[in-house]
Amino acid sequence: MTDTLRPPLAVAADPAADGSGTHPQKLKRSIGVVGGTLLTLSCVTPASTLFVIVPDLFSSIGSATALAIAIGSVLCIAVAFCYSELGTLIPSAGGEYAMVGTLAGRLAGWLVFVLSLIVVMIVPSVIALGTADYLAPIVHVSAPVAGAAVMLAATLAGLLDLRANAWITGIFLVLEVIAAGVVSVLGFSHANAGAPSLVHGVVAGDGGVATTVSMGAIVGAIGIALFITQGFSTAVYLSEELENPRRNVSRTVLWTLAISTAVILVPVAAITVGAPDLQTLTDGDISGLVTTWSNSAVGTFISLCVALAIINAGIVMVIQNSRVLFASARDKAWPEPVNKAFSTLGRFGSPWVATLAVGLPGAALCFVKAEMLTEITGVAVTGMYLLVAVATLFSRRGAHRHASAWRMPLWPAAPVLLILVLLGIMTQLGVQPLLWTGGITAAATLYWLFYLRPRQDTHWVITLPEDEQP
Repeated sequence: MTDTLRPPLAVAADPAADGSGTHPQKLKRSIGVVGGTLLTLSCVTPASTLFVIVPDLFSSIGSATALAIAIGSVLCIAVAFCYSELGTLIPSAGGEYAMVGTLAGRLAGWLVFVLSLIVVMIVPSVIALGTADYLAPIVHVSAPVAGAAVMLAATLAGLLDLRANAWITGIFLVLEVIAAGVVSVLGFSHANAGAPSLVHGVVAGDGGVATTVSMGAIVGAIGIALFITQGFSTAVYLSEELENPRRNVSRTVLWTLAISTAVILVPVAAITVGAPDLQTLTDGDISGLVTTWSNSAVGTFISLCVALAIINAGIVMVIQNSRVLFASARDKAWPEPVNKAFSTLGRFGSPWVATLAVGLPGAALCFVKAEMLTEITGVAVTGMYLLVAVATLFSRRGAHRHASAWRMPLWPAAPVLLILVLLGIMTQLGVQPLLWTGGITAAATLYWLFYLRPRQDTHWVITLPEDEQP
């Protein structure tokens, strides 16, 4: 492993670089904590997560949904500590793969890149597929068509300047937080005295009969619960464009996790105690519940807010994901023509080819069944967090020991405990998504062995901006 732990190369800070020379291009620092938090919160997309992903948890684990999300949020504190330390130590648009590859070796970095690529290619489409349900009050359109339209619109927005996108997503974020707040107020104001406990989970089985949710089912659902708050990691993808990243990355990560957990968990608790019966809760029709609690006008307003939230999520995810491809091309992960295309910056400073490479396949994925994609994403997120936690164990040795970076409390106990818990969660995840994810990872390993490793002097050379060297 020692040959893979050499210091990352510096990215030349040549303002005249236009992609035609030999110097890798450097993204422009243009956003602070507020802009970064708005973009990152929008990637967590609390409202669209609440209305698109959470209903599936209600269907599978019923009243234990809030408990699973709460456990996942607690685990994410340790994950956020890892991201904050590594994101300030290795501030790169490559995100997880730059952090893990620099500290734990280039093969580990490649594997975490593949897992992150699974996530970034699938998640926007899964979220976008929920658009049709919430446009129903004004227009009826099939889920794949609505999802593809959202992905195309998000791709166009992703080609714009990052500062402009911060304002766009900030406006949409306000609307989705209002929607989540309305659901919370309505749910708690219609609290049902016979509502099931938030701690002892039950779900409506065949014929509406209450069935106790097993602890194994709750642990298995934590994989999806981790996915629900996963977007706080966007801060490390934006670290190359954040002003003063040594200070602002950790602030953005931790503030985003705290706010997004509240925005998601409070409405989930309100829905659980406000549902008129267990069958209604298990059905997971949140818009229908809102209409029952209020009237059709309020239900329509909430639905439109959610539709905007989904568009908002699509914009931010395309922005984030294009930065991952940009950084991988800068680090020579692909054959040279592909590297040159993905590292090309447009007139607005965005990596436009990488943006199209994320958005257009995302539109196509909207025509694929979403259930399996969601489960595969849960596996990929768990594996990605596992590798990040492992890399954190290497963050305080050698040249990195005295580097200027945010340092987590309880190191190394926090990452070690996180590793053990994530391994336990892995054993409870579905076999089929594990096999799919494992197969993709195995194929990526072969690509590493037969293409990247023989070219390790010129390919997959992880870079950092020269002003961010440890």
